[in-house]
Order: sequence, then structure tokens, then C-alpha cells
Amino acid sequence: MRTTVHDVARAAGVSVSTVSRALTGGRVSPATREAVQEAAERLGYRPNRAAQGLITGRTGNLGLIVPDLRNPFFADVAKGVTARARSVNCGVFISDTDEDVAAELEAIATLGRNTDGVLLCSPRAGDAELLEVADPASTVLVHRRVPGMLSVVADIAGGTRQAIGHLRALGHRCIAFVAGPEDSWAGQQRLSALAGITADDDTEILRVGSVAPTFQGGVLAGDLVLAGPATAVLAYNDLVAMGLLHRLAARGVAVPQRMSVVGYDDISMAVMSHPPLTTVTVPKGRAGVAALELLLRRIGGADGSGRPGGSAREPEITLATSLAVRDSSGVAPA
Repeated sequence: MRTTVHDVARAAGVSVSTVSRALTGGRVSPATREAVQEAAERLGYRPNRAAQGLITGRTGNLGLIVPDLRNPFFADVAKGVTARARSVNCGVFISDTDEDVAAELEAIATLGRNTDGVLLCSPRAGDAELLEVADPASTVLVHRRVPGMLSVVADIAGGTRQAIGHLRALGHRCIAFVAGPEDSWAGQQRLSALAGITADDDTEILRVGSVAPTFQGGVLAGDLVLAGPATAVLAYNDLVAMGLLHRLAARGVAVPQRMSVVGYDDISMAVMSHPPLTTVTVPKGRAGVAALELLLRRIGGADGSGRPGGSAREPEITLATSLAVRDSSGVAPA
């Protein structure tokens, strides 16, 4: 038979209400809390989340909203979030908005009402829309900045500079940049970094389109890249880069002998492409873990105690990026 709170109370020699307080961060003595936790562990007691919620006002669940789970980048972030959540006995509801702003805003409102807090990964909605729907007191952004909200971001500008610096060192002076969605904050950060680079040296950056952040988006961009004078291309992400590689191969363009290709994100498939893809490494899983820890501190302590922990003045967390050099980039053709 399933162990109940009454069994734990008898084993610990306390009342049922004391067990509830001890297991939900309520006011009890350290000795009592230890006795109750020992009894619960020994008996294999698992608290009823719904019943606890009536006492604490907490569901024990969090929300994670991503633009597209088919993109391995977001799957890696989700794995980091769910692994950390498991370690603190939290559930995670994941919503895939399919790159749709209306669906994203609806998911924020729904999960905001039904969970203790929400992680928003690379949201596509504008700042004003997000601030209108999301509660800054229980929301953390991943790979996006919005004034007044906590966030975990990667050093996008630094990664972009590393990629262009690598191509310049190989002799490339005309580089195409295949841009992603217009409403992508990360894409805008890349463009800003590229503008700074072209202002500082003799490198010409040619923007190519605004494509879907998918393999097919890269395929469609391939002919546009080949129509210009670029000898190298930096793609919005690795999926776009792989689509480019596919189209270049179909056109008989040797990589990297005639065209160098660099991606962004370093998803697991980057090493499986032909040739293996040079790309900017973004710490995806670590970003998910850092964002979850920030959210737990904000809504109630990293130990799930229900006691307020974070502050609106907590600093933004910025994670370093690096360049993984593989076989898709080479010396510029003469």
C-alpha cells in the first residue's frame, strides 16, 4: 500500500500538520525537520503535489517555451532544464510555439497561470508584448534580453567576431551572412556585431536574405550566396549552414576549396555533416541549467523551500562562446 502522510507522522512522532510544514519549508525546528525527512525517506513517502499546492500555493511545476523543438539547439536547452528540474523534484511543461508569436503569447499566459514560473527561450514577440503578458517576478529569459526581466544569454557578439576573425585569417575578405528571422533577437545581435567588424577593417559583409532557421532555409539561400562575390559564408545557425552545404554540393561547389561555410550553435549534428562544420559553440545545456537556477532563486529558493530568494536587480548571466574549427572552412581561393 502507498505510504501516506499519516504513516510519516506516526514514524516521526509528530502531527500531520507538522509533517506538511517540515516537507514544504514551513516553520519547524531543525531537529523536527530532520526527523520528518528521515522518516519520509525511510518509508518511501512521495508528497501529493496537488495537496501540497493547497497549503503552499505552489504547483511544483515550471514552464519552458521554445520556438521549435525540431531544432536541436532548443532540444539541448530543454535537456539542461529538465535534468536540473529533476534534481530538485520539479516538473517541467514544455510548449513548442512553432515560431508563431500569437501561439507564444498564448503559451506564456497559459503556463504563467498554471505553473510556479516560466522560462522563455528565444521568444519572437516584441519587448512590449512580452512585458504585457509575462510576469517579470516569475519569468526568466534564455537567449534574449528585455529591460526589466532576468535573462541568461550567450556572448553572441564575441562568437560572431571569432567566426569572422577565423575567416579573415584564412584570407577571406568578402563574406556572406545568411540572416535568420527578422524578429530574432540573436540574429539582430549578430548583425550589430558584423556592422562593427566592417567599420573596423577592410572586410566586406554581404547580407543574404532573411531565411527560415531551418535546413530548407539554407538550401534556398545557397543560390543567392553563389550569385555574389563572397568566398565564405556565415550562416544564422547550423541548420541553415547544413542546408547551404547540401545546395553547394548539388551545384558542384567544393567546400572549402571554393566556398568556406561557418555555422552557429554547434548542435550535435554539426560534426556529422559533410564536411564536418566549423561553427560557433554556444553552451546550450548550461544555459538551460543557469536559467532554471535563476528562476528557482527568484520564485522561492533553489531548494524549493517556498521562501523568496532572488532579486529584480540580479545581474544578467552571460555565457562565453567559442569557435569549433572543422573541415568546412579553408584558405580563400586565389
